[in-house]
Amino acid sequence: MAAYLPVFVFLLLVCSGRADDKLTPARPLSPGDKLISGGGVFALGFFSRTNSTSDLYVGVWYNQIPVRTYVWVANRNNPIKKSSSVKLVLTNDSDLVLSDSNGGGGAVWTTANNVAAAGGAGAMAVLLDSGNFVVRLLNGSEVWRSFDHPTDTIVPNVSFSLSYMANSLDRIVAWRGPDDPSAGDFSMGGDSSSDLQIVVWNGTRPYWRRAAWIGASIFGVIQSNTSFKLYQTIDGDAADGYSFKLTVADGSPPMRMTLDYTGELTFQSWDGNTSSWTIFSRFPTACDKYASCGPFGYCDGVGAKATPTCKCLDGFVPVDGGHDVSRGCRRKEEVRCGGDGDGFLTLPSMRTPDKFLYMRNRSFDQCTAECSRNCSCTAYAYASLSNADATEDRSRCLVWMGELVDTGKFSDGAGGENLYLRIPGSRTNNKMKSTVLKIVLPVAAGLLLILAGICLVWKSRGKQTSKKVQRKYPFQRVNDSNEVGSENAELSSVDLDAILTATNNFSDYNLLGKGGFGKVYKGVLEGGIEVAVKRLSKGSGQGVEEFRNEVVLIAKLQHRNLVRLLGCCIHEDEKLLIYEYLPNKSLDAFLFDANRKNVLDWPTRFKIIKGVARGLLYLHQDSRLTIIHRDLKASNILLDTEMSPKISDFGMARIFGGNEQQANTTRVVGTYGYMSPEYALDGCFSVKSDTYSFGVLLLELVSGLKISSAHLKVDCSNLIAYAWSLWKDGNARDFVDSSIVESCPLHEVLRCIHLGLLCIQDQPGARPLMSSIVFMLENETAVLLAPKEPIYFTMRDYGTDEDTRDNTRRSLNHMSVTAVHGR
Repeated sequence: MAAYLPVFVFLLLVCSGRADDKLTPARPLSPGDKLISGGGVFALGFFSRTNSTSDLYVGVWYNQIPVRTYVWVANRNNPIKKSSSVKLVLTNDSDLVLSDSNGGGGAVWTTANNVAAAGGAGAMAVLLDSGNFVVRLLNGSEVWRSFDHPTDTIVPNVSFSLSYMANSLDRIVAWRGPDDPSAGDFSMGGDSSSDLQIVVWNGTRPYWRRAAWIGASIFGVIQSNTSFKLYQTIDGDAADGYSFKLTVADGSPPMRMTLDYTGELTFQSWDGNTSSWTIFSRFPTACDKYASCGPFGYCDGVGAKATPTCKCLDGFVPVDGGHDVSRGCRRKEEVRCGGDGDGFLTLPSMRTPDKFLYMRNRSFDQCTAECSRNCSCTAYAYASLSNADATEDRSRCLVWMGELVDTGKFSDGAGGENLYLRIPGSRTNNKMKSTVLKIVLPVAAGLLLILAGICLVWKSRGKQTSKKVQRKYPFQRVNDSNEVGSENAELSSVDLDAILTATNNFSDYNLLGKGGFGKVYKGVLEGGIEVAVKRLSKGSGQGVEEFRNEVVLIAKLQHRNLVRLLGCCIHEDEKLLIYEYLPNKSLDAFLFDANRKNVLDWPTRFKIIKGVARGLLYLHQDSRLTIIHRDLKASNILLDTEMSPKISDFGMARIFGGNEQQANTTRVVGTYGYMSPEYALDGCFSVKSDTYSFGVLLLELVSGLKISSAHLKVDCSNLIAYAWSLWKDGNARDFVDSSIVESCPLHEVLRCIHLGLLCIQDQPGARPLMSSIVFMLENETAVLLAPKEPIYFTMRDYGTDEDTRDNTRRSLNHMSVTAVHGR
């Protein structure tokens, strides 16, 4: 019966009074009448409180939900008495007026636009399917919007300016009670001292605070198909502050964000099975209320099962000498500006404190210097605002003077950032000594083992002994003859216990991702150094040879667009690589995610394209060795805090020595779609194999689609076929990702499509070298040859595991059939 209720309600509304979506000067709204948005999603009309049938309000509510849920109320603080003369009118001056002509004729509520001079004649008020009630002039311009004057609720896909909300009159204000829409004590909006954070107030006192914007697109812990985004607002040619928006995926059930009369901020979705609203995220939680842990205390909520508790920051103890942190904490040892020098301790994944100073146009080093030279500076934090306008200052340097109030510890990946806390020089020295010992002792032990190994090699005379030594010492360098030599690569060895501690015993909570050869975990080493630990799975196809290959290769490579290898560890069956940690993870996590891809505007994508090209140029030409990656793809492109790319995963890479230009292999490895035809079919690879993979990656970046995406034309088997089809018909613009096509320089994007098609030519000789590609990307006047139709493949999925299945390829333009073992 409940399933038919929304339809019944809708039919009842149609039969009982007005049911269109427009209000005009000639057609006012009376009690009993309703406006219904074009798609039937929202309704606007008069309503009364449950315990008072005489007081009338005008509001907007969900029309197709049986539980009456209001999202906006016009006269929330001025109810009007019910009578036959009550009307909501759109005047000839384009003002909305709610009045009772029998009660004196005064306006109880009005928009008071006074826009008659701007062409008020012919105006109308329209209720949109977004829930927004707008006054629209005859020329289509909107002179008033209900969502510019919110009550207690935010619905999806409507922007709210934090700058406007700095005015207390325009904040989101909770209801007085569950059945009283008048303004309550709790309100929410931008911090009056900074647009970078959102605050809930209880009267004039902060009640809960969402920490300063870190620059990531997702601003809040919501759920998989929704996000709470903060971005820079652009007015004309200049940035004028920040706005936020609740977004949902297409086809999602109704959702809303509401500030409850109790001060709780909730995110809710409609559950059709139970016919009720389900809360899937709420703030504040436990000790998350403002300053609940006192000065220099923080709320620790790390761990899914952990109970949030108050703790003192490192180097501080409770002020009362006991265990009660709610009154705050004090330093164990005072800092001494000058003398033996203070230092800074890195506290990862922290909610930054309140009461900061926002310093603009600072690099990270300059931000550090600002705090270092000021004896009153307690801490600092730095971020790059990736959602800020490209023409504006993206740096975000925050410094704190005096007490640190309202901070907390987040779980990794839940929105925290590094907080750099000033500590006394004596502690800095002790930590340095501890760190030195942790590094020197393992290195010294390693050297002793190496010397012992050399002695064993000298003394041994049989091949069996030599093989045992090689198994014991797998880290060996590659010499000029392209063979594995007997000298170990210069690389820091990290103790296994340190890695276990850093990754919480390889906890799933720290898991960053997994691939064909193992899993990658986030870890925090001594001193707060964040790292990514690649743990080779014991049953993987990558044995000692591939592991040694990756160690030797990356240890020799130094380039801004290549991931840095910090160390390695081998202990019995454990083989571990320690890389620099990149918080934005891999390119595919953004590019192929509908909720995150809008972070990749065209300037960011073009920067990634050029960065990857420079990284490949270094591998092919500018490094001491010629290196072919052989597995270039979106998931192997990592992104740093500024969304700059770094090529990773060199387990399948090959080194060329001397004048060697090409090689063959009987073991074809790689990823379907990215492999060049000559490599996939004949096992022949060269630098042009990487060029082909780069071309595929370039087309993915332009289109926002995967190489094997299902969202293509029916007659196109994959992305290459789709790109060529549009290119040859002169419709290349249709290939561009819809999220960037309206804002990108079209000539630049079309040039990239052209270049991508050149990179995926059938014959390796027809593909440009990476040096030419870099030149063509950076010089618009460089001439590009006309591409020929490329070879492209389809794949049949026989239901086996993606990482281990055989990919049977079927050519579409006169190529032979070959089975390929992909990664």
